[in-house]
Amino acid sequence: MRIVVFFLIAILYISCGGPEPRRPVKIKSGSFFKESVERNKALLAVEEKLIQEIIQKDSANTYLASPSGFSYFFEINNDTATYYPRTNDQILFSYNLVTLDNDTIYSMQDLGPISYVIDKEQLFSGLQNAVKLLKINERATFLFPSLQAYGYHGDGDKIGPRTPLKSTIELHTILINQDSLNLKSELQ
Repeated sequence: MRIVVFFLIAILYISCGGPEPRRPVKIKSGSFFKESVERNKALLAVEEKLIQEIIQKDSANTYLASPSGFSYFFEINNDTATYYPRTNDQILFSYNLVTLDNDTIYSMQDLGPISYVIDKEQLFSGLQNAVKLLKINERATFLFPSLQAYGYHGDGDKIGPRTPLKSTIELHTILINQDSLNLKSELQ
């Protein structure tokens, strides 16, 4: 009897080893991220093709390419102004958002005039860069690929995910920050 009890205790002791780590259900490789990057490149190529088709069909306007990756043309150009908004300057501007097919998403009246401190407040990336290309009293129309607009998530309201946008932006005023004035005098 003692031998049976000894064997039972020995079997229980041996079978009760330490905790064994769980193995992953799937082993992830970098292929998911590579596929995601390739999908995004393909999506961007389709959007850029759409934008280029719009530009080619629009013979009335001369489009410019921004360093940030969007295209635009001026509706009103202010040749007498020389100052462009810089970091910490406060501007007042109006803009609208429409689809590439010119369906209005948000009108200028819906959004109203916007007060914005350059590079210090949250706007979608294309808009942040676009306002820096305007001088006071200028108006331009910008064509933003979805990555420059609201990207993968949309705005949670009227703009869906991966939606390229067109926006007309008008810069009304610039309140120049003292640091910008100092930088301007150093550059001259």
